[in-house]
Amino acid sequence: MTDVALFHHALGLTPGINAFAATLRGAGHTVHTPDLFDGTTFATIDEGVGYASEIGFGEIMDRARLAADALPTDVVYIGFSLGVVAAQMLAQTRSGARGAVLCYSCVPYTEFGEAWPEGVPVQIHGMDADPYFADEGDLDAARELVASADNAELFVYSGDQHYFADSTLPSYRPEAAELLMSRVLEFLDANG
Repeated sequence: MTDVALFHHALGLTPGINAFAATLRGAGHTVHTPDLFDGTTFATIDEGVGYASEIGFGEIMDRARLAADALPTDVVYIGFSLGVVAAQMLAQTRSGARGAVLCYSCVPYTEFGEAWPEGVPVQIHGMDADPYFADEGDLDAARELVASADNAELFVYSGDQHYFADSTLPSYRPEAAELLMSRVLEFLDANG
């Protein structure tokens, strides 16, 4: 059993995020789902990113740190899109991290230090034609992270959807989502 801190995407802590967490819990893992938006959810990525900009990305990172302070140190951090920034920051800066899973996004590892932490495994998942992941630098950042780390994997799926593993959204792609979930479960089993 693995302790997991799962950070939501720009739509907020939605039924799709809760469903993903429930699947992990069903596999025996303890999953914490901090709500960085204090109960607010959005219908579009632009609305959610606008809200995050309004309250400030620094404030969102502070909320993530505060949420992590209430958890054990030896957790796996999972982030979806906007939540990747929180997951990646904590995996790189909070001692004791068991691993990180970054879904739909990746920031340059140099944002949080000189190198990815030694001994902290990481998986990155995204679609090859997702305009947010492939065209905004995230795929390049993911490739650089994987090249620099000792235990890192990049999984690129065929398609153009951003939230492809969220079963409650029109962007859901079942085949890719099932593959992502199986890889995440293997990762948690190996690093718990």
